[in-house]
Amino acid sequence: MRIGHGYDVHRLAPGRRLILCGVEIPCEQGLEGHSDADVAVHALMDALLGAAGLGDIGRHFPDTDDRYLGVSSLTLLDRVMALIDAKGLRLGNCDITVVAQAPKLSPYMDAMRETLAARLHCDSDRVNVKATTEEHLGQVSTRGIAAHAVALLEEAGPRVKKL
Repeated sequence: MRIGHGYDVHRLAPGRRLILCGVEIPCEQGLEGHSDADVAVHALMDALLGAAGLGDIGRHFPDTDDRYLGVSSLTLLDRVMALIDAKGLRLGNCDITVVAQAPKLSPYMDAMRETLAARLHCDSDRVNVKATTEEHLGQVSTRGIAAHAVALLEEAGPRVKKL
């Protein structure tokens, strides 16, 4: 088993759509970033890449590369999953915490979970998404949204003992 942790944070900005876990959330502001700035998927990708020993998303999808300008983070997640598959690994489970003062995310949790499970090629019970606030005390508060993710990877096939 291999465990990875990911963290990301993006500033809220007017004129942007708010995308979290691949789901568009109605909001007056969205997240600023080179791609669609889906902070939750970015944290998840870093957790997956870390567990696989493959670096981080900045190494694979640098924000200096215009090929990734405005790209859906789910497209990048597909590429990360291809790297994971190529290493002979599969997702055991993942857990994501979105840190946001607003908007209220509970109505979108099921859609987030199902969207990610489809992209991760697993049952939705292997994906957990939750949200919390910082009670107006933290670094993010109302200026942005952060996310933490933990992922467990397992070898895809049964181990064969060599004689």
